[in-house]
Amino acid sequence: MLDTHARKYVQPAFERTGIWLLKRGLTANQVTVLSFMIGTTSGIFYYFDYPIIAVFVLWLSGFLDAVDGTMARLTKSSPFGTVMDVTFDRIVEISVLLGIAFRFPDIQWALLLLAVSIIISMTIFLTVGAVSKKQGMKSFYYQAGLAERTEGFILFSLMMLLEPFVLWVTLFFVVIELYTGFQRFFEAKRILSGE
Repeated sequence: MLDTHARKYVQPAFERTGIWLLKRGLTANQVTVLSFMIGTTSGIFYYFDYPIIAVFVLWLSGFLDAVDGTMARLTKSSPFGTVMDVTFDRIVEISVLLGIAFRFPDIQWALLLLAVSIIISMTIFLTVGAVSKKQGMKSFYYQAGLAERTEGFILFSLMMLLEPFVLWVTLFFVVIELYTGFQRFFEAKRILSGE
């Protein structure tokens, strides 16, 4: 939801950063890799009891993830860049889930439910993007929903920063993800029936 509706407010910062990085000779794909490398440390920092650093690198990774897409649109986007971007985003999320799971083994069942809900929602999102003839700002049809990447980062941050409530935040995240999955599923039926 925030990615779709609030993007216009932060897009100038992404563009300024993207232009600055392009002038220094970096490509969108190189920034994608940098974002990935930074983001995957989030779960590691969290496991070793550095929650503030874990949250910081998660958001830095997310910022660079938005910048790389802006850079691709300012130059020439590549299909493989899209594959890298989507794949690396999921690995960063897996890093956070693993960091929390290894730190709190007693709530692994809830984290497993969260992983399942993310898989369901992302499967619908990616499948609709692949089969839809609609094209958005990205290189595929971007299906908006209640929980987009920013909401995911907010909830991951709350999971890492509010340790006494990690189980309840996780279960809330599961509900939000499942709702988003159903939301996207029924929207897919509507838009794909008309194509």
